[in-house]
Amino acid sequence: MVRSRRVAAACAIAAALAFVAVPNGRTAGTPRVDLAVLVIDDGGEPVAAITEHLAAIGTPFTAVRLRDEGRRRIDDGFLAGRDDGRPRARYQAVVVPGSAAGERADSGDDVGADSGGGAGADSRGAARVRADAPGLGPAETAALAAYERRFGIRQVDAYAAPVAPVWSGSLDGRTARVTPAGRAGPFGYLRGPVPFADLDPRAAETRGHLVRPGGDFTSYVDAAVPGRPRARGALVGEYADDGRRRLVVTFGHPGDRLAYRLLARGIVDWATKGVHLGAARYGFAVQVDGVLGSDARWDRDGDCTSGAPGCAELPPVRMSRADAAYAREWSADRDFTLDLVYSGGAADRHRREHGGADATADRLITDREAYRWINGTYDRAALGCVADPGRGGAGGGAPRCAPEERIARQIEDNVDWGHARNLPVHRDELVTAGHSGLAAPPRQQLDNPNLAAALGTTGVRWLASDRARDPLQRRVGTALTVPRYALGLFAGAGREGEQADAYEHRYGGGGGDPQAGVGAAGSRDGEDGRAGGDRCGDRHAGSGYRSSLVPPAARTALGHVLAPDPSPHYLHQSNLAEDRIAYPLLDRVLADYRRLFTAATPLDNPRPRAIARDLRRRAVWAKAVRDGDVTAYRVGRTVTVRAPARTEVPVSAPAGTRQRFARGGAEPGRPYAGRAVGWTYADPVRGAVVLRLP
Repeated sequence: MVRSRRVAAACAIAAALAFVAVPNGRTAGTPRVDLAVLVIDDGGEPVAAITEHLAAIGTPFTAVRLRDEGRRRIDDGFLAGRDDGRPRARYQAVVVPGSAAGERADSGDDVGADSGGGAGADSRGAARVRADAPGLGPAETAALAAYERRFGIRQVDAYAAPVAPVWSGSLDGRTARVTPAGRAGPFGYLRGPVPFADLDPRAAETRGHLVRPGGDFTSYVDAAVPGRPRARGALVGEYADDGRRRLVVTFGHPGDRLAYRLLARGIVDWATKGVHLGAARYGFAVQVDGVLGSDARWDRDGDCTSGAPGCAELPPVRMSRADAAYAREWSADRDFTLDLVYSGGAADRHRREHGGADATADRLITDREAYRWINGTYDRAALGCVADPGRGGAGGGAPRCAPEERIARQIEDNVDWGHARNLPVHRDELVTAGHSGLAAPPRQQLDNPNLAAALGTTGVRWLASDRARDPLQRRVGTALTVPRYALGLFAGAGREGEQADAYEHRYGGGGGDPQAGVGAAGSRDGEDGRAGGDRCGDRHAGSGYRSSLVPPAARTALGHVLAPDPSPHYLHQSNLAEDRIAYPLLDRVLADYRRLFTAATPLDNPRPRAIARDLRRRAVWAKAVRDGDVTAYRVGRTVTVRAPARTEVPVSAPAGTRQRFARGGAEPGRPYAGRAVGWTYADPVRGAVVLRLP
C-alpha cells in the first residue's frame, strides 16, 4: 500500500513536470536547454572514462572538480536561469561519481549478498543506491535534485555501489551482455557481449556489483551471478524514482577502459535523450610501410638486427609474389582496404639486381585497385639531421640536415614513378621512412628546417607522424601531420619466432622502452610497440606469438578504435611476408569489432586525407568550444547551434532529424548506430545550424 501511494505520487509529480519541462515548441513556457553536460568530477577512473568520450567526440561539458579548492558551488544560479523570459537549463545532462555506499564489497574477495528471497527488499537492490554525489554538500545535492526534477534532466551515476548487491567482486575475464531492454534502448548499436579484461591475473582490475532488476529499475547490461548459472544481475540500468531518471553503472576502477568505451556511446545518448553536439564514428586504417622494399632481418641468435655491428649477415625480409597475391585475397575476403606506403626506387633497385625481374612489384601493380597507395619517398632515404663532428659547434658538432632539394626529389620521383604505373597515388599525402625529417628526441630535437620548404614545393598537405612522439596534429609548412599508432610488429620480423624473440629481448628481460615500437632498420618509431602496451612484459617470455602476443596487441588497437581515435595504425611490409604475422592480429581486431557491434555501426576504413581532415575539424571545433564561441540549445523540437564562420559542427540526433536551410532541408550527417551522426555547416542565410527533431 505504501509502495502504491509512493508510485502514484511519483507519477503525479512526473505528469506535472512533463507540462513544465517538455511541452511542444509553440508553448511560451517551453524551457531552453543548453546542449552541454555537467560533470561532477571526483578524479576517479569511472568519471574520467565518460569525460574521455565526451572530449573525443566533441560534446561540450563543464567539469566541477570536487578536489579543487575554491571550486564553483552548485546552486540554482549555477544550474538554471532565464533567457528572454524563458526558463533556461544550463546543462542537458549530469554525470556524477556515484554513491559511496556498499564500498565494503571492494575490499578484496567476492561477496554474495543474495538472500535468495526473490522479491522484497533485495529485489530493489539497485534502487537502494544513494541519490547524492559524494563530495557535494546537502545544499548542493538538493539543488541538483531539484534542477533535474524541474527540467527533466537525466543523471548518470558513473560508479554506484548498491547497499544490497546480489554479488560483488572482480569482473576480470568475465563477459557481461546487453539485455533486450538495453538493445531496444540506448545500447542498440551493440550485438550483446561486453567483455572485461584480465590484463594481470595477479591483481583484481575491474570490480562490480550485480543487482537484481525490478520495481523502478530496468536492467540494460547484466552478467551471470557466479555459482548460480541461471541467475543474472544488472551492471548498468535505469532507475526511475522520486521524479528523476538516473542511469546507474555498478562497476568501476577499470584496469582498462574497453568496457566503458563500448558503453560510453549509449550512456551519452541516454543522458542527452539522443540529441547532443559531438559525432562518433569508429574507424580503422592500416598503413603498410616499406612496400616494394625490404627490411633488415632480426637475428634471433645475436639478439640484434642484421647489418648492425657484430650482428650476422642474414637475408632481408621482402614480400614475395605469393605474399602479394595473399594480401589481395585477404583484403577482398575481409572487405578491408590496406594502405600501401610504397617506394619505387626500391623496386627499381631490385630489378637491377635480379636481371630486370620483380614478380612482387608486378603482382602488386596488377592488383593496384585493391589498395590505396601512399608516397613513401623514392629510396626510403633518411630525411632528418645528424650531428657532424667535423663542423664544430656545441654537443659534438652542428647538425647536418638533408637539403630541401634532396627531400623534394625523393617526393617527386616517387610520385612520378607511381603515376607512370597508374597507381592511384595522391601527391598531397606523404609518409617518410621512420618519420624521418620530423623531430625525434633525443637524436633530433627539432624538425629538419628544410622539410617544410620541400613539402611546400611538392604540394604535400598530409604528413605521417609518430603518435608516440607527436600525439597532436600540427602544421609543418603547408602540411598537417597525421599521427600514427604502431601495431607493435617489428620491421625485421617475417617469422612468428622472430617477432616473439625480438619482443622478449626488448621487453621480457626489462630492456627497451615499453612505450616505443621498433621501426625500419631497428629504429624505434611507434607507440605501444610492446605488442599492445601490455603492462606485464615478462609474461610472454618463451610463449607463442598467436596465443600471447596477438591478444593484447589487438585489444590495444581496438581500444584506439573505440576511443574513438581516428589516427591510423601502421606495420611493415615484412609483416606481410613469410609467416604473414600481421594477419592474425588484423583478423583479431576486425573479428572482435564485428562480434561487438551491429551492422548498423560499421567500421570505417578511411584514407589519410580523410583522417587528417577529421583531426583538423575536431581541433577547430574543440578550440571554438574551449574559447566559448559556441552557443547551442534546444527548445522543444528545435535545436539551434551558432559557431564561428566556416566551423563544422558535429551533431548526433534521432533518425529522421532534418536540418533547416533557407531553401529546403536535409538530414544532418549520415545514418550510424541508429542515429543521424555527422558534421555539418551552418546555413549561411540563417547563420546557424537549425535542426528539427522528429
